[in-house]
Amino acid sequence: MANVAKKVSWSGRDRDDDEDGRAGETTPLLNGTGPGAAGSGRQLTPSSFLRIGQLSNVDLNEDIHELETELPRQRPNEIPHNEKLLSLKYESLDYDNSENQLFLEEERRINHAAFRTVEIKRWVICAMIGILTGLVACFIDIVVENLAGLKYRVVKDNIDKFTAKGGLSFSLLLWATLNASVVMVGSVIVAFIEPVAAGSGIPQIKCYLNGVKIPHVVRLKTLVIKVCGVILSVVGGLAVGKEGPMIHSGSVIAAGISQGRSTSLKRDFKIFEYFRRDTEKRDFVSAGAAAGVSAAFGAPVGGVLFSLEEGASFWNQFLTWRIFFASMISTFTLNSVLSVYHGNAWDLSSPGLINFGRFDSEKMGYTIQEIPIFIFMGVVGGILGALFNALNYWLTMFRIRYIHRPCLQVVEAMLVAAVTATVGFVMIYCSRDCQPIQGSSVAYPLQLFCADGEYNSMATAFFNTPEKSVVNLFHDPPGSYNPMTLGMFTLMYFFLACWTYGLTVSAGVFIPSLLIGAAWGRLFGISLSYLTKGSIWADPGKYALMGAAAQLGGIVRMTLSLTVIMMEATGNVTYGFPIMLVLMTAKIVGDYFVEGLYDMHIQLQSVPFLHWEAPVTSHSLTAREVMSTPVTCLRRIERVGTVVDILSDTSSNHNGFPVVESNPDTTQVAGLRGLILRSQLIVLLKHKVFVERANLNLVQRRLKLKDFRDAYPRFPPIQSIHVSQDERECMIDLSEFMNPSPYTVPQEASLPRVFKLFRALGLRHLVVVDNRNEVVGMVTRKDLARYRLGKEGLEELSLAQT
Repeated sequence: MANVAKKVSWSGRDRDDDEDGRAGETTPLLNGTGPGAAGSGRQLTPSSFLRIGQLSNVDLNEDIHELETELPRQRPNEIPHNEKLLSLKYESLDYDNSENQLFLEEERRINHAAFRTVEIKRWVICAMIGILTGLVACFIDIVVENLAGLKYRVVKDNIDKFTAKGGLSFSLLLWATLNASVVMVGSVIVAFIEPVAAGSGIPQIKCYLNGVKIPHVVRLKTLVIKVCGVILSVVGGLAVGKEGPMIHSGSVIAAGISQGRSTSLKRDFKIFEYFRRDTEKRDFVSAGAAAGVSAAFGAPVGGVLFSLEEGASFWNQFLTWRIFFASMISTFTLNSVLSVYHGNAWDLSSPGLINFGRFDSEKMGYTIQEIPIFIFMGVVGGILGALFNALNYWLTMFRIRYIHRPCLQVVEAMLVAAVTATVGFVMIYCSRDCQPIQGSSVAYPLQLFCADGEYNSMATAFFNTPEKSVVNLFHDPPGSYNPMTLGMFTLMYFFLACWTYGLTVSAGVFIPSLLIGAAWGRLFGISLSYLTKGSIWADPGKYALMGAAAQLGGIVRMTLSLTVIMMEATGNVTYGFPIMLVLMTAKIVGDYFVEGLYDMHIQLQSVPFLHWEAPVTSHSLTAREVMSTPVTCLRRIERVGTVVDILSDTSSNHNGFPVVESNPDTTQVAGLRGLILRSQLIVLLKHKVFVERANLNLVQRRLKLKDFRDAYPRFPPIQSIHVSQDERECMIDLSEFMNPSPYTVPQEASLPRVFKLFRALGLRHLVVVDNRNEVVGMVTRKDLARYRLGKEGLEELSLAQT
């Protein structure tokens, strides 16, 4: 096996503190991997707790020791990284409610009126999510508009000044320096303060909704860095957009609002305590992601479909309504505030951060003979999208191996910003595409070497924010761009956007993709117009729209949600069918070559992501072959010292423990009685819920679900809980706190059946039993995610503590 070292992760830490606030505390070492699994680690005696099954190792200790001896303690220049690995450091979320006695008693005590109150609170939270997401989007839009406007005016005045008297090299230096300085600030706060805020955040939110705990992904600090970072990235002139990060921002807002407290601010409002569990939090994060899409594109229905298509592992009718409500509130809030800001309070004409403008069906309708042309554009978009993803894949691998230090990441971001400005300046300088300025909607027209009353057409694409450039390509009249201008812009911006995605800055790929597609789509429309001798249906704006859809679909591979987003953003249902055709074709063609961009980055981070279905050729595998063994089991009434030893033992650092009945005098195992989680055991030890203390009336009060919710989500590490020697001899009764009805499968169940049960129910632990209901193994997320369909059939990924 290839050498395995710790690689740069989304959280970017050397030792990632997980959401529970402990370094590696909850990492289960599957199949015996990890320190001490097969070595000389302290072994507990069989009488202290029960081990079931046989140990099967994927031992990485030798390789890690080799690396440690070869490499000095300082960070290596190159990090070896094998993409055929599955990381053990990512934890799962507990989407399945533990229906123990405490949970059932609380639910039975709640009457009909109380249930209605809880439901009203859900709607109130969704409204608050929509309002706050809309306000954050307004803040980003207004600040970007003012800062970018200031920068472009300064650079424009400088270029106009030096065009007349010579010395344009100073203008180039000014533009590049401004870009690099602004991007440096944006990159520093991401690289050194909160690395998980880098990128659009969509892959991380997809993983969270899939059931994977990504460290720091829904923290308040992440939101602050995300918002500041995306403002600085866009103002810095990078080939990025501010729309994608809104999805992450909305998700963080939803996670924070739904819990009613902030550990960063050290405030607990005690108002939404009922929702302090992963199941409820997941539903609200789905609403936050939808509200983010709605604020970005003014597409509330598209937002709902985005959450359904790209993220949520659970869905029902009531959840759909609440998510749609949050999306509508979000776009309405943004619309209202921006309308007031732009001085037309009663005209709600700004539904999203980007508005594609109205597409008039009469002037830009399509005919039946254009359908094959649209399909061909989808093919082109799929091929270009696959090329974009393939180039970005190799670039990301290079970054993982060599650019893993924060200072190097900042330098790279500054370099890309300076190069982007330089390329833009050189392209504008060399272009002789001059257009009349009368009636033009160009925000910052550069005259450069054009005659009086004319402006440089290349500048409308480069010397502007990407959102405004997209709208210009959609709606500028025919003849506004020279074909050479569009061709050169497409080529250069394609490589700049590819280089930019993956930098340590907060930025999205939606708008750059639309801009690339709009440029080559408009070029395609112009070419078609030449070939058909100016036929009225060959409108370049219409083909710019189809090219934008094709390019974005070819890169991110979204279909249903993206179709509706594009329809809502254009305000024209007429284009629904051609957009759908283009996106389906782009996805089919792109999938033939390489995965979508988000899925590719999830795979590069070795995240145990579960797709909708099991690999198609996996029916030959059974639960017995995929399950993890040995399984650490607990008795229903267990010795406290044994529980402490199990939780402290790094070689058996599991998070779910089957509870069995057993005769203390023998090692014979009886049937399964329930399942208890590590987090629950820690709360029991913290409150010292021991049988002897209860008998002596030393326990102040009976433990309630509130005690578990107060500790959520950062349960204390076992090392912080003091248990005296006398207390170690006490007994702890798990009957009241364990889930007495955990999901189980027989060991003969096929992998697709196990996968479907695990994925559909959002499980974290699935107990495998034999025909006597005795525990023989445990199926966790990593056991299922490591089987993947490769080019040569079903392949099994190695598990590593990366």
